[in-house]
Amino acid sequence: MQKRETFSSRLGFLLISAGCAIGLGNVWRFPYIVGKYGGAAFVLLYLLFLIIMGLPIMVMEFSVGRASQKSIARSFDELEPKGTKWHLYSFFGIAGNYLLMMFYTTIAGWLLLYFFKMAKGDFVGLNADGVSAEFGNLMGQPVLMTVFMVIVVLICMGVCSRGLQNGVEKITKVMMICLLAVMIILVGRAITLEGAAEGLKFYLMPDFNNLMYDSQGNMILGEAIFAAMGQAFFTLSLGIGALAIFGSYIGKDHTLGGEALRVTLLDTAVAIMSGLIIFPACFAFNVAPNEGPALIFVTLPNIFNEMPMGQVWGALFFVFMSFAALSTVIAVFENIISFAIDRWGFSRKKSVLINLAAIILLSMPCILGFNVLSDFQPLGSGTGILDLEDFIVSNNLLPLGSLIYLLFCVSKKGWGWDAFIKEANTGNGLKFPKGIRFYVTWILPFVILFIFIMGYLNKFGIGL
Repeated sequence: MQKRETFSSRLGFLLISAGCAIGLGNVWRFPYIVGKYGGAAFVLLYLLFLIIMGLPIMVMEFSVGRASQKSIARSFDELEPKGTKWHLYSFFGIAGNYLLMMFYTTIAGWLLLYFFKMAKGDFVGLNADGVSAEFGNLMGQPVLMTVFMVIVVLICMGVCSRGLQNGVEKITKVMMICLLAVMIILVGRAITLEGAAEGLKFYLMPDFNNLMYDSQGNMILGEAIFAAMGQAFFTLSLGIGALAIFGSYIGKDHTLGGEALRVTLLDTAVAIMSGLIIFPACFAFNVAPNEGPALIFVTLPNIFNEMPMGQVWGALFFVFMSFAALSTVIAVFENIISFAIDRWGFSRKKSVLINLAAIILLSMPCILGFNVLSDFQPLGSGTGILDLEDFIVSNNLLPLGSLIYLLFCVSKKGWGWDAFIKEANTGNGLKFPKGIRFYVTWILPFVILFIFIMGYLNKFGIGL
């Protein structure tokens, strides 16, 4: 049997695991929902749920990966009691990875294209309607979107083809360090804009009235709590084995509670810093920061047009966004490639070539959903194929997958608490607290089910 690769350094593990978690949820969705639900007070609520929900499940995913020394393809097979069927989830988990890449590669392609457009000065001299029209025109160009999607897939599969140490680890470390450096530069520019102080106040000084009521005086506390729980849960890419794979590549020198905490802190730092870019800029130019997807591709290009040297700052912003997206794509591709290696004994080269073609083909419905197949609106008027794919992953496979990992680690009919806690606490560092066994066994599963059910109610506009 081929010897399993391992990371060349602990830093590599931390940066790559964080790179998997760091993505559009941090730098796109996080500022949007913070703006929608009251600023700094919401951030505190989010951090609370991140600690009590996301962190325990991350430790469990890492533990399953490290104990089994396998990807999701074989990790449950290695650890489950004889005669049980936990391993059947592996196929649903890997399906989540493919579904995520079916739309994530398209959005990553948009970001890469916008970097080139910003660097070329395509937005210079355009008014707000002109900038909006640029994005609208892009949606009507399936060939152009396909070209940039293919570029993303080729880059990321090329990185993975070089192996764990020489490809995934080496390239992602450079990319993550560059991402952090670009963020620091952009934060410095944003907080020194005239009028940025109001944005910083909104973002950093809690006003719990903003958490309770929206600008029209409507009570939003319940919505805000669910949004904070959802963001804390989904930001870490839990439940589909995308993090467990990196647990399988590390040694037993350090406890997994400490490693998960470091990854979570890095992921959170990027989310917080993205707010330090977006909120000062939005308030400086009197723009609402709660505009959803249009914030990135319409609102922010308009803001950069108003800034001195806006073309440079805009290009840097889309470099940062591209790095965030590409780091996630590389991490998920590594899980997909490893699935075929572990499950069917493929060579890395064979797995890369097969999945290269598969991902390109599977990404096409999302692209065509904005033009050729735009009449197909599976979740109601105004939705498209991207919305369906995102719904299946975000509202189904991530929460239910996390529930599977959780129950597997605490149930006597699964891997079990004793085996889990022994693996999690092997090594030096922060120990996973044994005192929260009751909480993770009897309370956290119902919290996850609540998120799952509320996701459906919110999606289809059903009131409680």
